[in-house]
Amino acid sequence: MKDFFKQYAPYYKNYKLQFFFSFIGIILVSASTSGTAYVIQPLLDDIFINKDENMLYMMPFIIVALYSAKGFGRYIQAYYISFIGQDITRIVRDKLFSHVLTLDMNFFQKKHGGELVSRITNDINRIQQAVSNTVAEFIRESLTIVGLIGLVIYHSPELAFYGLVVLPLAIYPLSLLAKKMKKLSFRSQESNSDITSSLSESFNNIEIIKANSTEKIEANKFSIHNMIFFKYNMKAVKTNELVSPVMEIIGSFAFAAVIIVGGSKVIDGELTTGTFTSFVAALFMLYTPIKKLSSLYNKMQDALAANERINDIFSQKASILSGELSCPKDINKITFKDVSLKYDDFTALNNINLEASKGETIALVGDSGGGKSSLINLIIRFYDTTNGKILLNSNSIKEFDIKSLRENISIVTQRVYIFNDTIASNVAYGYEIDEIRVIEVLKQAHAYDFVMQMKKGINTVLDEFGTNLSGGQRQRIAIARALYKNPKILILDEATSALDNKSESIISEVIKEVSIDRITFIIAHRLSTIKNANKIAVFKNGEILSIGTENELLSSCNEYQRLYNSANI
Repeated sequence: MKDFFKQYAPYYKNYKLQFFFSFIGIILVSASTSGTAYVIQPLLDDIFINKDENMLYMMPFIIVALYSAKGFGRYIQAYYISFIGQDITRIVRDKLFSHVLTLDMNFFQKKHGGELVSRITNDINRIQQAVSNTVAEFIRESLTIVGLIGLVIYHSPELAFYGLVVLPLAIYPLSLLAKKMKKLSFRSQESNSDITSSLSESFNNIEIIKANSTEKIEANKFSIHNMIFFKYNMKAVKTNELVSPVMEIIGSFAFAAVIIVGGSKVIDGELTTGTFTSFVAALFMLYTPIKKLSSLYNKMQDALAANERINDIFSQKASILSGELSCPKDINKITFKDVSLKYDDFTALNNINLEASKGETIALVGDSGGGKSSLINLIIRFYDTTNGKILLNSNSIKEFDIKSLRENISIVTQRVYIFNDTIASNVAYGYEIDEIRVIEVLKQAHAYDFVMQMKKGINTVLDEFGTNLSGGQRQRIAIARALYKNPKILILDEATSALDNKSESIISEVIKEVSIDRITFIIAHRLSTIKNANKIAVFKNGEILSIGTENELLSSCNEYQRLYNSANI
């Protein structure tokens, strides 16, 4: 817990005014609670026993003042503490999301998207109470305890001893409950991540679920996760709610002792009825903040478990580090020298040697899993080489600033990414929208005609995943996006796979035109797409078997002959 508050203490310095107001509220609540117990003594002794008429008329004003102060104090404390908590969690959520975006592709492939969503939303929500309300409530209840203990000692130090001596006995069982609560909280949060992951997976794959009529299967899978989450939550509730009966039972022994000793003193005339009643009221009221403190401690275990999960993400660091050089204005050549790449124990590329010059189109062909996409991932630095080096002009690709490098590379994949925004925003993604430029690249990508047929043209808002476009239309929007930033390196990974033959032919001509002054890599299974390639590299099992023109490969490469014959059957 000490480490938790040490981590979040630096945030508090930005909320001095809010803490000042909330502290005023805490003081009002604590003082009013103790005052409410104290006024019982004059209420009984002065009004009901001594028949003091002046006190009779004063008491209603005192009671109204006490409860008004308590209500107002609770309000301003709740508001300003909530402000602090909400703002800190907002900042932490921003920092966590920004941090996650800096991590390598390898991290995202190993972490389920639903789990990341759960940590950024649910886990951070769980620490909100701890960094604000828990602190305020701890201070408020502690001050209330101090005030009420002072009151019971003031009334009778001897009775105070009998009433308070049992409190240390509660520490051991309460500490056991707190430890159990932390374990249950961690498991509950893990289970919540499973629910989020299940939902994310189902919604992202809804087409395949519908196509295979597997709604019931997915519902059953979700139901299992949901039931596990329910069971952990109920165990946590059971553990947390044990605090109250533990305190009640222990407190009952103290109260029994007070009744015997205090009752004897009242009978003997050593204590007045009002003083004894005020003492008992203060003692009863004392157990409420003590129970709340115990419950707060248990709730803190939930926040500590959530914070461990959050810090686990913060501890992840990007292994692909940015260089310091700006990308050159002209990229004249990319050279792969003895390049190898491993994903954990799997060798994706082995001893790759390839050279591409400005104005050249390099086609990468081969069966799935041959290493074509892995080569592309190295160019854009989604991964770094295990061995060998990649040179841009004469410098290693690792020497360049990653942002600068990627600003000069455009990639279009078979999986098209469409944002829930206008066509113009999708095309100019990451850049300021220049409508003239948007229209220009839409024409180049053979997308202008269908865009202009839409009611709002380039200002038409696309649905999530571009569901209001056909597959071919989505792909042409993606090609337009790739062309918008005028890249020096253009990568097309099965970029024409969703197009009909006519559109593919047109896009092939577009690729030929835009490749004149840049380096272009094309991955394609449909060999008709690569008819204009200057070089074709044939991949198999992570290695390049042969490099040459189509005619050269047809006469010398058995693997290319097989691919060519398969494509023309």
